[in-house]
Amino acid sequence: MTVIIAGGTGFIGSALIDALLARGDKVVLLTRSPAAAQLRWDAKVDVRLWNAKDPGPWVMAFDGADAVINLAGENVSSERWTPQRKLALIKSRLDSTRAIVAALVASAKRPKVFLNASAVGYYGGARRSDCPEDAPQGADFLAALCGQWEREAHAAEKLGLRVVMPRIGVVLEKGGGALAKMLPPFKLGVGGRLGSGRQAFAWIHRDDVVGAILFLLETNVSGPVNLAAPDLKTNAAFTKALGRALHRPTFFPVPAFVLKLALGEMSAMLLGGQRAAPKKLLDAGYTFKYPAIEDALAAILKANRL
Repeated sequence: MTVIIAGGTGFIGSALIDALLARGDKVVLLTRSPAAAQLRWDAKVDVRLWNAKDPGPWVMAFDGADAVINLAGENVSSERWTPQRKLALIKSRLDSTRAIVAALVASAKRPKVFLNASAVGYYGGARRSDCPEDAPQGADFLAALCGQWEREAHAAEKLGLRVVMPRIGVVLEKGGGALAKMLPPFKLGVGGRLGSGRQAFAWIHRDDVVGAILFLLETNVSGPVNLAAPDLKTNAAFTKALGRALHRPTFFPVPAFVLKLALGEMSAMLLGGQRAAPKKLLDAGYTFKYPAIEDALAAILKANRL
């Protein structure tokens, strides 16, 4: 299978490329940093320069490819959500998806499937019940962002492609993601729940993000798909599980007002939570490698290497 990946040098994409190569697929990587990608993967990956918005020679790779995966987008948690930052978050997602759809339009022999990333933030925060994929869209900024992003991807359906929008939860693994920010205070014994701790924590091990994406490439599932573990936790329960895994106390909660002062509107992402349930994945027969948080953390923190 020939798979095109945009945004493939990040925390999820790099692991996905390794998995695709391991199973013998040909990978075409669209990236702003071809030199860094070539340094990592050498000639194993066909690296094409793109700027995530404008057409260019990279468009030719789409003709005859089997699948396209778009993971491109600015990190939602790296900076405070100023009006300028919000615009950058929106544009980085919509521009990249529009560019890919335009490349699909121009292809004589189009790929059969288009996976365009989204997030569990689609459902908004503070939901009281679990959210399968047909749950309504939320009303906050992240929900609006995910909704716009998914609508852009839907345009590929008119071209005859199977379109899948993986709504990804909080991804856990060593070397990056949410744990990179969580671990330092927890290791020092000053970790604790955020706010009340009652908000949902829709987590997933990175191995299962990769496994689910590979699974979705091969099945006939379409539309939004929640990529979150079936062992849905509250923030307080996750905090206790992480403390046990590290053999550290978790007696230092971070009050909601402190998060709001420090992060502004972005604090809603931490204090609201999303109750995403992986109904479509489970119904389709996907088997989670790490369905329980204790097993996931044990694997990640193995031999206390983190």
